[in-house]
Amino acid sequence: MARPSKYSAEFRSDAIALWQASASRRTYRDVAADLNVTPETLRTWMRDADAPPAASGASQDTAAELARLRADNARLLKNEKGMAAGAGDPAPGSRVFRPRDEVKTAAWDFVSAHAEKFGIKRICRVLDVSRSGYYRWIAGAEARAERRAADDALVAEIREIHAEHRGNYGALRIHAELRGFGHTVNRKRVARLMREHHIVGRHLRKKKRTTIADRLAPPVPDLVQRDFTAGALDEKWCGDITYVQVGAAWLYLACVIDIRSRRVLGYSMASHMRAELVIDALQAAVAARGSGVSGVIFHADRGSQFTSSAFAQVCDRYGIRRSMGKVGSSYDNALAESFWQGLKRETMHQRLFSTMLQARLEIFQWLTYYNARRRHSALGYLSPMEFEQQHHTTGKLQLAA
Repeated sequence: MARPSKYSAEFRSDAIALWQASASRRTYRDVAADLNVTPETLRTWMRDADAPPAASGASQDTAAELARLRADNARLLKNEKGMAAGAGDPAPGSRVFRPRDEVKTAAWDFVSAHAEKFGIKRICRVLDVSRSGYYRWIAGAEARAERRAADDALVAEIREIHAEHRGNYGALRIHAELRGFGHTVNRKRVARLMREHHIVGRHLRKKKRTTIADRLAPPVPDLVQRDFTAGALDEKWCGDITYVQVGAAWLYLACVIDIRSRRVLGYSMASHMRAELVIDALQAAVAARGSGVSGVIFHADRGSQFTSSAFAQVCDRYGIRRSMGKVGSSYDNALAESFWQGLKRETMHQRLFSTMLQARLEIFQWLTYYNARRRHSALGYLSPMEFEQQHHTTGKLQLAA
């Protein structure tokens, strides 16, 4: 009898859709790495699904994606303050230099340009600047040129990282990414260059409450008490539900997160918000950990899905201990709330999904990116999977010692 797969049918279906959407730009190895599976496993899923060759229709998909991006860009340029064509240009006859411009540097440039005709001493006296300052400026010309060249090279790398992560990373994560590439660079320098070149990460948006409590449900203790730390993997999990607008409808998403590594262990998406949604996410998390999860604390809010008898039975079956915060207190499930903020900030910034398929693909792509590549501040700017790999490596070394 074949051993049951630890990957749910929903995960395999979304993985196939992700490969089909990115086949013209990425390799099997790259996509499989984000999914935390082997390339051959992904190929097997493609064969089993009898999927058409990835190249067919790739040009049409690319053209459609390009058209959508152009439309989004045009809308953002139109609506974003200061981004329209010509915005910020100086008015005719206005002053050349604005506050904080390098006026002193312009004075030195003027001295250099006219020194041969008028003499340095006379020009410095008329401009009321010191000759010693001018000579120091001349002596530092080579060093300034080297700094500008280094800054230009660094800005190019910052733009590349910013674009690779779809404009989501701010100064802290870009600094961590540069350090991960082996660069020794100061965080304040990265922030300064991003500020000077108007490179900005995504900002938080207002959240919307989604929990519908069941006042008649049996009481469940709060085993976490707002302490979202854990000493080991599979010591504490947390979960929650959010929803995404798709046209005039809603797509609901449930996730289960390991509090130690911040990894999304299981997820489920559906057009309903019944208890099956959170049960599927929990079962996916159990399968990802190989079923040995007895004693794990699962923390959630007091939504009716988590207080349902069906969900309680599934937890009892796997030996999972339920934990719940107070009604209407987002701080009692702050880690999950923070996760939703990141998801919505980075996938739904000033956009509305038009189809369920598009929404599913975008969300699944972000979840795999979050687990495999997105640097997390609580993990020393490692991704959740990198953190777990280091955790397992450290444990093996301690056992060997």
